[in-house]
Amino acid sequence: MVGGGMGAFIGGVHRMAAALDGEIELVCGAFSSDPDKSKTSGANFGIQPDRCYGTFQDMIRREKRLRPDKRMQVVSIVTPNHMHYPPAKMALENGFHVICDKPLAFNMKEALALEKLVEKTGLIFALTHNYTGYPMVKQARQMIRHGELGKIRKVVVEYPQGWLSTHVEASGQKQAAWRTDPKRSGIAGAMGDIGTHAENLTEYITDLKITELCADISIFVPGRQLDDDGNVLLHFEHGAKGILHASQISAGEENNLNIRVYGEKGGLEWRQMEPNTLLVKWLDKPTQVYRTGVGALYPEAQAHTRIPAGHPEGYLEAFANIYRNVALCIRARMEGEKPNPLYTDFPTVQDGVRGMRFIERVIASGKSKSKWVGF
Repeated sequence: MVGGGMGAFIGGVHRMAAALDGEIELVCGAFSSDPDKSKTSGANFGIQPDRCYGTFQDMIRREKRLRPDKRMQVVSIVTPNHMHYPPAKMALENGFHVICDKPLAFNMKEALALEKLVEKTGLIFALTHNYTGYPMVKQARQMIRHGELGKIRKVVVEYPQGWLSTHVEASGQKQAAWRTDPKRSGIAGAMGDIGTHAENLTEYITDLKITELCADISIFVPGRQLDDDGNVLLHFEHGAKGILHASQISAGEENNLNIRVYGEKGGLEWRQMEPNTLLVKWLDKPTQVYRTGVGALYPEAQAHTRIPAGHPEGYLEAFANIYRNVALCIRARMEGEKPNPLYTDFPTVQDGVRGMRFIERVIASGKSKSKWVGF
């Protein structure tokens, strides 16, 4: 692991997700840019002292020198955005698979370089757009793929939060501080942090690519350097249209990611805060309620469900589905086999490039007088 030392929120999430299925073991790490904190964190996580590294460069160099049955096999990168590219690049160049938090990189140049490197090395690169890991999201995707809703016409995706409604970064709050800092977050704030989740979820469920967009981007909190609210009109391939709204100043909201997709025959609705339910609404028959683990679901949904119906599966399990799928794909390679297609379903470097393009185009549109920009 690179990053994710003591006190880091997302590092703990990644560690729990990686460990959930017993397929991945944390064996080493460079857990902080401060070498002493890295080693202290590693000791706290139960890592052997000689594998608690002061820098990611030292970790990758020294791990590569270990025997194949001893060395790490995949590097998990859980740093702020500006530190995704350097360890990802070095890991790939030295033959290690990568799991990286989103967005993919600090800017488009870095994203495209990683895409080329993954293509050149043939290594596995997964991006933790964890909301695609929910069983009911996979059910929605398969219903659309199988034409159950007919041709898709309209998509509405919303991601409102309220935690940045005040200038909380000025108080030293760690999560707010780096997310609102252009030197660490990049050119976007809310649109990079959560807008990319909404974009990725939309393209994943609908199987449609955004072709152009028109964005209205705002900074509501005085003194803030990056956007904290945005509204985007979307055009998709094959004529579908959509609306994407991402906000971190929607006072009172928690983590209310939700999506509605409408086709010629009906529509569906999924909400992250009630993730085990998928509503499907029809023109000519009553609304159907799909539940995780209940009834004849598509195999893709069933394969990502662990426990009996009525026992909620949530954020950590969705995250864990990405880690498990990566592990199973690595294991299949080691054994000279093709992985089960059900478990090759995880966000890739190509999804990361589209996320970076979304950030770039949204900010460009927000600053443009002509507004509509191609994707």
